[in-house]
Amino acid sequence: MNLRTNHSKCRRLAAGFTLVEMMVAIGLTAVLLSSLMGLYVSGLLSFAAMGNYQNLEVKSYYALDTLSREIRNSNLVIGYVTNQSLTLANSNARNGAGQTNIITYDSTAQIVTLQRTGQPIMTNLTGCDAWSFTLYTRAPDTNSFSTNIVFTVATNASACKLIQMSWKCSRTILGSKLNTESVQTAQIVLRNKTSQ
Repeated sequence: MNLRTNHSKCRRLAAGFTLVEMMVAIGLTAVLLSSLMGLYVSGLLSFAAMGNYQNLEVKSYYALDTLSREIRNSNLVIGYVTNQSLTLANSNARNGAGQTNIITYDSTAQIVTLQRTGQPIMTNLTGCDAWSFTLYTRAPDTNSFSTNIVFTVATNASACKLIQMSWKCSRTILGSKLNTESVQTAQIVLRNKTSQ
């Protein structure tokens, strides 16, 4: 029996890692952990973006519902400042005394507000990068034999029958805007306006 050979063979097997093997193992572990961390951060950003999209859609639909209800129930556009404010009159308001509604866009605060007569200002949109509207009149189409109604751009506020609004809102993720935005457009007819 040769005990010396078996003893030296066991000592070589139990010696552990060499420096090169240890450096390779640390390098591979670092690459694996950094790629896992990148996937984790990417997942968090995607989750935050989806939350922002959902929040923007809910806020936009709520604002669209509120503003379109007030516009539909109005019977006259009293005045406007292009893409800044829109003033509407509703003589058939809930209280019977008439009501004035002012929709205002503040570009520095990035908000769209609605102010009803005798009520506090209500913020409808936040983080609003742009808000615009166009006023249209309703006129019969005289160039055809059908009963089509054509909407043309209004030259004065009192002739307005349809308002087209559009806005773009956005949210930030970790302090920067990363494709989290919502764009809405709506055409709203003043139902209570009498034809002219």
